[in-house]
Order: sequence, then structure tokens, then C-alpha cells
Amino acid sequence: MKLTTAEAIVRYLIAQRVMVEPTPGADPVEMPLFPGVYAIFGHGNVTSLGHSLEMHRDEIPVWRGQNEQGMALAGVAYAKAMRRQQIMVATSSVGPGATNMVTAAGVAMANRLPLLLIAGDTFHSRLPDPVLQQVEHFGDPSTTVNDSFKPVVRFWDRITHPAQVLSSLPQAVAMMRDPADCGPAFLGLPQDVAAMAYDFPEEFFEVTVHEPIRPRPDVTQLDRAVEALRNAERPLIIAGGGVHYSLAESNLAEFALRHGIPVVETVAGKSSLLADHPRYGGPIGVTGAAAANVLAAEADVVLAVGSRLEDFTTGSWTAFAHDAQFIGLNAARFDAVKHRSLPVVGDAREGLRDISERLGGWRAASAWTDRGTEMQHDLDRFITSRAELDGEVPLSYAQIIGVLHDQATPDDYVLTASGGLPGELNITWSSLGIGTFDCEYGFSCMGYEVSGGWGAAMARASVTDGDVYVLVGDGAYLMMNSDIFSAALSGAKMTVLVCDNEGYAVIERLQVGQGGASYNNMLRDARGDSGARVDFAAHAAAMGAHAVTVSTAQELAAALVDARTRATTCVISMKVRESDWTEGGAFWQIGVPEVSDRASVVEARGRLDEGLKTQRRGV
Repeated sequence: MKLTTAEAIVRYLIAQRVMVEPTPGADPVEMPLFPGVYAIFGHGNVTSLGHSLEMHRDEIPVWRGQNEQGMALAGVAYAKAMRRQQIMVATSSVGPGATNMVTAAGVAMANRLPLLLIAGDTFHSRLPDPVLQQVEHFGDPSTTVNDSFKPVVRFWDRITHPAQVLSSLPQAVAMMRDPADCGPAFLGLPQDVAAMAYDFPEEFFEVTVHEPIRPRPDVTQLDRAVEALRNAERPLIIAGGGVHYSLAESNLAEFALRHGIPVVETVAGKSSLLADHPRYGGPIGVTGAAAANVLAAEADVVLAVGSRLEDFTTGSWTAFAHDAQFIGLNAARFDAVKHRSLPVVGDAREGLRDISERLGGWRAASAWTDRGTEMQHDLDRFITSRAELDGEVPLSYAQIIGVLHDQATPDDYVLTASGGLPGELNITWSSLGIGTFDCEYGFSCMGYEVSGGWGAAMARASVTDGDVYVLVGDGAYLMMNSDIFSAALSGAKMTVLVCDNEGYAVIERLQVGQGGASYNNMLRDARGDSGARVDFAAHAAAMGAHAVTVSTAQELAAALVDARTRATTCVISMKVRESDWTEGGAFWQIGVPEVSDRASVVEARGRLDEGLKTQRRGV
């Protein structure tokens, strides 16, 4: 089949199908592996790739973005909402269009999520160089701005001949579907190569239906893990994002019940269990709850399921006893062996099944199981107290979350990413449905919220009638908000809650809490503050959203009820308290100056050094 390179890429993507479990526990159905493309066309991708996408517009829909970073972030959130079962494509022109997507690639890379990025590139022949938007490297003419993707993708290739598609695309797809290596893939497509024709074999475009990949753990590794659990007095399970991506939520729930082991969740793993599950112990770590961190500190064996054990989970490795034995059940060997863990390299669902089968009727000591129940009750009381209304306005983050929770259903989906909201939402949100929570805290990308909400709304619309709720601070909203218009334009429904504390208040908290003076974070501290402020509701309304401003809990509740009845994206803006924070109870290591003329900084350094005395040593 004589096709252009661009046409071959489009046809290959269309031919890829996958068996998808739309919601937890649902029967698998066949769906496109690549359900759509987010695109901003320009020179480098409009005349060849854009032409081919238009010719196949009914087979692979194209959604118009407003900013390349935003549309790629939407693709990341789409993959998260679909639990890595489907992969979105984002394509840009050369130059700034491409580099705009680098940040989104970092988000996908940090969170181990699949995303296919296709960027236009300069001419492979170099005959018209330098072309518009080309950055020239005097000593290396083969380098283009697309090389900047290399540190933030799992797979990188520049297609310099049409035949390379035959090997490159299958490798990219295999990587993005591999539970161990999953991450973003990048293809650079030079303008002349995209337009070249080549005789491609018909077999390359045959429909392929992909099935879930479930690598089984090694028997010896399983035996060692089981021995450690049998000898444990106070075992604990950490549920990470890998529980969701393995579709192992029900297996985790059954495992914890059968063996009497408390379960705490990472940010990525939240909503692996329902909040009322008898063994649920709460969110762990810096943005976690004191109850879960108490369990972590007392545990002697920790089974980490699908977690990369980042510092907000481990309290910079101060949250656990020095002699606690870790077991790393993870599809990725890199994660499974961290901190001298006994590795169980394999699929989370199959690993839990195998470990449970070998444990037989073994259960943790009843006193420890009861300890988990005690901490669960403490967590429930704490959340209730934080959400309690005190009649004061503006509301706190926790109170806003409490009002939203009262309105939510098990089919609703909540999403946030940066500022103070990850800690507040992670602690005070009690999961009503499995797989209904997305807090992007691997890269903690400001601006993910609105764009991610757009992507999540598109994904969720195909599987549930529930609403998508986006919680975003004023700072992150100002950083990236144009996908409110994308959602309005595409008909995707989300409800965005803008929490306005007039600045980067959580960084202000960190700045002052570590001995520094308030500087450049709050609007009141901005050099030359003229008193100008943003009317977020008016701004969102100008982009096609139904938007209101509220002040009280009653007004917020009424706005949420109204938003659920509407078919379009809604934005609810409200002021929020600047410094009413929910404490998590875990240490976090951050760089504090060793010497300073400010006494408060010296004191903060002393607290840091004291906290580091409990830090585990490991790799």
C-alpha cells in the first residue's frame, strides 16, 4: 500500500484495539486503544498528519486544544481516568508548539502514565534550513528542540525514513502498554519525511486486539514475601497507583479482609478502597492523615503494592521504623527493590492472589487488626471535625471539601494537582467509589487541574453518568485555564471549584514555616501590587462556562445542586481562608539554609536536622 508516512501512522493507530474494563468490576469490552487525538495544527503537522487525520475523522476523532501543554495534560488525565487502558495522542507543530508539551511529558513520566506525543520537526534534508521556529545548534546540526523530550519520555524516536514506522510504532505501543515500563512515547516527524510515500505491507494495518498484560511473580520471591508476612506482628499494606492500573481494587479489598491487615493509600492509590472498608487506614505521608502515619510508624512489615514510594508517601523516609521490612510488589523491578525491599516483581492483581494463596488462613494478630480499626475511627472523627462549619466566611479548604462530599455520589470523580488542595483533599475526602480520585502529585503540575479535568470528563463520559469535579487554586487557575473553553467547545462537562486565597498560599506556608519572611507569594507581597484582582466567574463565563461566585456553605451547596442539572461546564468561584490548614503529621525534608542571619531560619534548620535523625538509610 503506497502511503505517506503520516497516513501510515494514522492507519496503524486506528487498527489498534484493546479490551477495556470500563468501570471497576465491569465486563471487558473492545474499544480503540487510541480513542482520539488532541491537536493544534501548524507547519510541521497540518499538511501531512493533519490531512490524514481529517481523512479518517470518523475513525479517530480530533479535539482542538488551546495550548499544547494543556491538551497533552488532558491526555495524561484521560489515561489516569481509564486506568491506563487507553492512550490519547497529542500532536503539535515544530518549535514552541512542541516544547509546550515537554511539561506534560514530565507529568506522564513521573506518574507512569501512557501518552503518545507526535511533534512536527525540521526538514530531514536540511535543504531549506533554517526554517521558521528552528533553533540551530552550531556544533550539532542534527539537534532540534524535540531532543528536549528525551529526559521526560520512556520512548523517543525521530522518523527519518518512512520504513522506520514499521519498527518504531509497535515498539512505542508495546512500551506504553507494558505495566513495568509504562510512560509517554515521543515521535518527531520531520516535515519532508511526513510527506514521503512508501510501499507499506498491508499486514501492518491489520486490526490488533490487545489484552491486559499480567506478568506473574517469581515463585522464590513469593515464598520470601510470604515468610516475612507470616513472621510479622504488625503488617501494613500501602496501596499505590499500581493497584488501579492492575484493576486489582477488589483483590486488595478481599486480601485485607481475609488476612486482617490495615491498608493505607498513597495519593496515586487513593480510592483503591472505599472509605468505609473495615481495613481502610487512611492516606499516608506528608499529605496524609495522622492515623495512617501512626500505623506506618508502628508497622514491622510493609507490603507496598504498586507504589514508587516517593517522599510524600514515606515522609522523606522518616515515616517507618528503621528495622521495618518492606516487600515491594510491583510490575517495575526499579520500584520493587527500593529500600532493601524483598522484591515481588509482577502484576499487582496476580501477586496479591499468589501471596494470599500461600498465606492460606493466616491472619495478622487480632490486636493489630483492632489497632487499624481504632485508627480508622480516629480518622473519621478528624475528618468530621475539619469539615464542620463554624459560621465564618471565607470557608476553609476542608469545609469546602465537606460541602462537596455531601453532594457527591459514588459515580463522581474528583481531581486536583497543586498548592494546598492535594493535602486537604487527600486527607479529608472519603472515597465513595473505586477509582474516582485523581490528585496529580507525582509532578505536582500547576495547571494540570483544568486541563486534566477536561481529559477526565471526556474519559468518564463514555463509562458513567457521574460528574467530574475539579478543585483548583487561584494561582494554578491563572497559570492555565483555557481548557475551560476546550470543555465548553467539545461539550465535555466538568464542574470547576476555584478556591481563591489571593496567592500561592501553600508555598507561603512553607516559606514562613521554614523561617523565611513572607515574600513574593501572596498578591499583597507582589512588587507594585496595585490592588488589581481577578473576577474568576466573569473570566470563566467569557470562555463559555456557566459561572457563579459564592461565599457561604449554603450558597456553595446550592451552586453544586444547580451545576449537576446543567449539561455544560460550570465554574464556582469562592474566597478561601489563607492559612487554615489540615495537618498531615509526617516529616518532609526540604532544603533549609545551614547558615543564616535570620534567627528563625537557624531554628528551622535545627528542626530539620532533628527530623533527619529518624531518616532510614537506603537506596
